[in-house]
Amino acid sequence: MSRHKKALDPTEIAAIEDAAIDFGDIPELDEAFWQEARLVEPDRTEQITLRVKRSVLEHFRAPGKGYQTRINRVLESYVRAQRG
Repeated sequence: MSRHKKALDPTEIAAIEDAAIDFGDIPELDEAFWQEARLVEPDRTEQITLRVKRSVLEHFRAPGKGYQTRINRVLESYVRAQRG
């Protein structure tokens, strides 16, 4: 970002020619890197049926689209806090 006065939006980033991108600060992925690499499976979601109070559901639906994602983020945050 040192070449730009402000952060670029996705459209501005897409407009940059490949040849103009400086990859100089990215280390090579040599054999040692691949020997230490490990596969990390994504934490997929699972469809379930869950009963919640109407007031709770209304709260998460109020901002609009994405209420299930918001509920999941709150639950995930709680799980992380419990793990300490």
